[in-house]
Amino acid sequence: MKGRTGADQIFGGQLDLLIDIISYGVTPAVLILSYGKFDPFFLPAAFVMLVFGVIRLSYFSTFGLADGSKYTGLAIDNNSIFLVFLFLFESWFEQGMFSLILAASGLGLAVLNVSQIKTPKLSGNPINVFLLAIYTLAITAIYGWNFL
Repeated sequence: MKGRTGADQIFGGQLDLLIDIISYGVTPAVLILSYGKFDPFFLPAAFVMLVFGVIRLSYFSTFGLADGSKYTGLAIDNNSIFLVFLFLFESWFEQGMFSLILAASGLGLAVLNVSQIKTPKLSGNPINVFLLAIYTLAITAIYGWNFL
């Protein structure tokens, strides 16, 4: 667009970080708390997931991709992909036990978010986009089927 400056790109990047921390940090933390019926026992797990998410996004914002193609640590958007998958097994456990599994999974994901492992950037590759679309459609069909 005519008249746009480089500041627009910087602003957009910061706005993207805010959206990511709400979508992939705050939302899973609230999910853990709400599924645990807001019992204070689950507060540390929610807090760690949120703080580690902020650290992970701050690190990425500062240093970017390692070698131009890999993330350092598990990309935070993978948290939601995993947690949605985890809920497929919710009916196998009583509510209290699943709350613990959910909290433990959240802590595990948080540790992976700030770890030094190198994970490939999946976006931009047509095969990965196709696989994510198939996953999304399959999960939607499974959860939709459960409501019938």
